[in-house]
Amino acid sequence: MKRDPLVKLPAALTDRRPHPPARYLLGIDGGATKTLAAVLDLEDGTLHLGHAGPSNEDAVGASAAVRALMSAADEAIARAGISAEQLGVAVLAIAGTDTDSVAAHVRSARTEKWIVVNDVVGAWATATGAGPGVAAISGTGSNVFGVGPDGRAWRAGGWGHLLGDEGSGYWLGIQSINAALRDREASGPETALSDAACAFFGQSSVEALATHVYAKPLTKGEIAAFATETAKLAEQGDTVARELYERGARELAGQIIAVIRETGLSAGSPPEAPGFPVGLIGSAFKAGPVFVQPLVRAIHEHAPDARISTVEMTPVGGSLLLAMRACDHDGRIATAELSRLIDDALAP
Repeated sequence: MKRDPLVKLPAALTDRRPHPPARYLLGIDGGATKTLAAVLDLEDGTLHLGHAGPSNEDAVGASAAVRALMSAADEAIARAGISAEQLGVAVLAIAGTDTDSVAAHVRSARTEKWIVVNDVVGAWATATGAGPGVAAISGTGSNVFGVGPDGRAWRAGGWGHLLGDEGSGYWLGIQSINAALRDREASGPETALSDAACAFFGQSSVEALATHVYAKPLTKGEIAAFATETAKLAEQGDTVARELYERGARELAGQIIAVIRETGLSAGSPPEAPGFPVGLIGSAFKAGPVFVQPLVRAIHEHAPDARISTVEMTPVGGSLLLAMRACDHDGRIATAELSRLIDDALAP
């Protein structure tokens, strides 16, 4: 089977030709539950935010996704006190299995300076500073993307909740409900997940919960939210809950290892720059050691040079880093300073 990269970096992010000076940049992080836009003033270092609902095409459709993106963008632009024409570059990092339709809508609504990428590309920039390395997202869904030392890009996962999302909050939530069903019918081991699931979803029994899942039906976000209870039970020693996190870690590690291999990161690092970053991004990693430790072990079995860490910067920061790259302003604002600006803007 011929295997081309599933995600390619747009030419605007790899073309290093000089660009006109830019003062204002726009970054957007668009997800299945919310959209956050940020206008960055490169001269005075101020940040202006805009918010909207979901912009994942898989969740709400292309038209609704674009409306949310434009609403968040326009709010941030208005708060900055500028017009859209004053933006040097806008980078929109959007969740979803295929962003081409959204990109076409955005191009027709704005200009070629508005660049649409998959959210995993923004996550990669957040995790690596837009350099060689890997980003692994595990929030409501999961996705892995990396770029090698020669610029080769590779993605694994990201197929959505019906076909993938291994190791994500949704995957952990649905597997936890499945474990409760197996407990109820005596085809699987007993687990505290059974009582926890009934209490969390407000149901009188596991069988009532099964009916509720189909009848409501429960959204991806609602199911993913239950993973927080799975994490608590895993920390308390529930064998089934711990095994779910172990299994999720193995599944996600397999995708990370594939990206490391296909990008050439596994070929080894030069002595002057040992190792490469693997950034863990998303709410599922808040489970802590019960999830992160088996993931680290599994990755290091195949890639001992990987420097694995959780990433604290809000994902919209990755979009702004990509926007700086696209207008030839790499490093204009340090990653740590950008992260502080975003945290301060979000604090109120």
